[in-house]
Amino acid sequence: MIRRLLARAFWAISRWRLVARPAPSRPTILLGAPHTSNWDFVLMLAIAWRLGIEVHWLGKHTLFRSWRGPLMRALGGIPVDRSDPRSVVAEVVERVHGGSVFGLVITPDGTRGGNTHWKSGFYRIARRTGMPVTLGFVDRTTMTAGLGPTLDLTGDVAADMDVIREFYTDKAGVRPERRVEPRLAEESEGLDGDAPRG
Repeated sequence: MIRRLLARAFWAISRWRLVARPAPSRPTILLGAPHTSNWDFVLMLAIAWRLGIEVHWLGKHTLFRSWRGPLMRALGGIPVDRSDPRSVVAEVVERVHGGSVFGLVITPDGTRGGNTHWKSGFYRIARRTGMPVTLGFVDRTTMTAGLGPTLDLTGDVAADMDVIREFYTDKAGVRPERRVEPRLAEESEGLDGDAPRG
């Protein structure tokens, strides 16, 4: 209740405008893209809290050290030890089977610039868990942020990414110069295995 009130206040005074389809009614992967600024985290929480979505997000385990740990977990953080990425899939599968409706936020273009491709972890997790993918976005051009369509991935990586690319083609992010084109390095060769790579 408090989170929803805070989110309403945020959208009431913010320069940004919330544009969203109805919240997903089943566990989903929420793509946060383009991820170009630390402000993306604030906007993601404001979107989720306003729509009443329980969100979790993946963060490197070093973010959860000392005093930051309880705060990060309270905000939905799941620590990821990159030396054991398969454990992430196992934890997400357990949450799905637990029956709760939640959004797992993943920023496929990495950490605010410097990458040439999206990371394929979101695709691997979606295929392994059977979760759909909801296209969350931030667009400075229109000063809008929110949720687009929810897709069930087919396993045809190139075709699925064509649909995702079409949606994000006019989404600029907070810092447009840091935007990464929605393209997986694996599109031409396909994905194998179920461990996320980022």
